[in-house]
Amino acid sequence: MSSSAKPVMACRVCGGAFGAVFCDLGVQPVANSYVPPDRAEAPEPRFPLRCVVCKECRLVQLDTVVDAEGIFSDYAYFSSASASWLDHAARFSREMIGRLGLGPSSFVVEVASNDGYLLRNFVAAGIPCLGVEPAANVAEVARRNGVPTETFFLGEATAKNLVARRGHADLVAANNVFAHVPGINDFTAGLAALAGPRGVVSIEQPHLVRMVDGVQFDTIYHEHYAYWSLLAMEVVLARHGLRVFDVERLPTHGGSVRVLSSAADRGASPALAELRAEEAARGLAGDAFYEGFDARVRDTLSGFRDWLGAARKAGRRIGAYGAAAKGNTFLNAAGVTAADIVAVADRSPAKQGRLLPGSHIPVVTPDALLAMPLDDVLILPWNIADEVAAQLRAGGFRGRILIAVPAMKEIA
Repeated sequence: MSSSAKPVMACRVCGGAFGAVFCDLGVQPVANSYVPPDRAEAPEPRFPLRCVVCKECRLVQLDTVVDAEGIFSDYAYFSSASASWLDHAARFSREMIGRLGLGPSSFVVEVASNDGYLLRNFVAAGIPCLGVEPAANVAEVARRNGVPTETFFLGEATAKNLVARRGHADLVAANNVFAHVPGINDFTAGLAALAGPRGVVSIEQPHLVRMVDGVQFDTIYHEHYAYWSLLAMEVVLARHGLRVFDVERLPTHGGSVRVLSSAADRGASPALAELRAEEAARGLAGDAFYEGFDARVRDTLSGFRDWLGAARKAGRRIGAYGAAAKGNTFLNAAGVTAADIVAVADRSPAKQGRLLPGSHIPVVTPDALLAMPLDDVLILPWNIADEVAAQLRAGGFRGRILIAVPAMKEIA
């Protein structure tokens, strides 16, 4: 895991000056840097975790960048660990196959393809495809599962190299990766190069408006360099010749948008006009929309600390579910340790047997958590809380099941 970072002095899209701080979560370890037990006493690299707003293009972004190659060359997140996410990927694949008329003569590329969770649907449909995944350990899993995958970071040069070998893609999928790229201009140029004059680029990303409305500060971590509105995304896409022609609102990750663009002029859908108007009405082009978020974060953290203190005073044993990056941001912002939460369950074998970064809470299997005498289970990935709660109840857990964002709430 990387221990290098550098401050950012200007907007990584347009070079504009930074305005006020959007959210400051202190100094934290990298959220997916899970700790082997034999290194529990070693110091963990920690870096500022603070978001600012560009005065020009209004992109919300971190003002300290941790080395991307250190984060993503050996990664602990596997998309296939979530059943609901697999269902979402299957729906996306069916919709794109039908909408774009994809078939045996087409070519689909997914950037940041992870373990092949999405492209397996195109493989099954007989549609030629390729995953581009910089994490070698994750890419190898995809290849073992029959999904053609190459290992490199996408940029303009690597995209042109791929086009020279394979031709332009009819569909370029970049789902939940736009936030993970520090050099966003080079990356977007790569997307445009892959799609060429006629291909479609599909980008899914959590929507900044939903993040603010839901106080979803725990989606801020070092792996997420930027937090996207449609306003800011259209700026960077236009810089590289891509015109947005449609958007779709999605329930995933607490509220996302799917943004479709192309070098070709395909017009603008009513849904696109509607979302542009909504962002304008909410004031995303000015300062007011971004003010006050940090104070709301403090309120959420204070409410959780009050609940945790009362629960511990009452002698309640607390476990957690989901060793997700968002949970690590939350726990470290709240100052939680293994003295507060006895263990966290996760289905990913890559995380089991390790300790959460910062808090050092041990990661166990779901069965091991269910075998513990717990009174409460806190679900950290609140975006899949219903799915997890059903699993816990099916496994026999009879205590309280809660989430903490945007406020403490018992859900089952």
